[in-house]
Amino acid sequence: MKIAVAGGTGVVGSVLVDQLAAAGHEPVVLARGAGVDLLTGDGLAGRLDGVDAVVDVTSIATTRGGPATEFFTRTTGTLLDAGRAAGVRHHVLLSIVGIDVTPFGYYVGKVAQERLVEDAPVPSTIIRATQFHEFADQMIDRSGFGPVVFAPVMQAAPIAAGEVAALLAGIATGAPQGRAGDVRGPEELSVPEMTRRLLRRRGSRRLVVPAPLPGKAGRAMRGGALIPDDPGTVGTQTFDQWLAEQS
Repeated sequence: MKIAVAGGTGVVGSVLVDQLAAAGHEPVVLARGAGVDLLTGDGLAGRLDGVDAVVDVTSIATTRGGPATEFFTRTTGTLLDAGRAAGVRHHVLLSIVGIDVTPFGYYVGKVAQERLVEDAPVPSTIIRATQFHEFADQMIDRSGFGPVVFAPVMQAAPIAAGEVAALLAGIATGAPQGRAGDVRGPEELSVPEMTRRLLRRRGSRRLVVPAPLPGKAGRAMRGGALIPDDPGTVGTQTFDQWLAEQS
């Protein structure tokens, strides 16, 4: 099958592209690094010709609702319009567990993205996953200031990006499902603890400061709203097993 991966150079997208190729499929990378701007559609013409399914794993480095909503609605609208014109038979979206009950800026954008996909004429599957193991690394990059790293106080059930990629590959090669079952990792950890363990693995003594988010979103994150009560799939790789693989 010919399968396009929007965001195919990212954390899960790059793994998915490799897995699809290894399984004998023909992946098509849709990303700026591959000459495609999904915000404007530049470089997209002809890239979906003969494509059977599109898998959208795009992301944006922001926590603000306005930019997140603008990014996800524009890129998704571009993909859906191009997919319909090219005769794509399946649109697969990777989303996040708990976004509809956690009014956090980035999640507001993802909810808007889900609605576009659900309302589109292209048959679709939406699958929500918990945070990847790499989420701790993102906290270090985005919230580190000198010797201190601020980590949001939230409960997570981190999952391996490779396991999520494998699920996406299976979904993309199958029939559209609408809303698929949620996906989570095998254990529950706080994000500050994940961040602390990663820093220690790297030999860093930077101080991790737990940062409670205010309001309803913060309460939801602390209360486990980002962990599914009845997941369809539970991953197997623990966070410590992932850490052991990091150089």
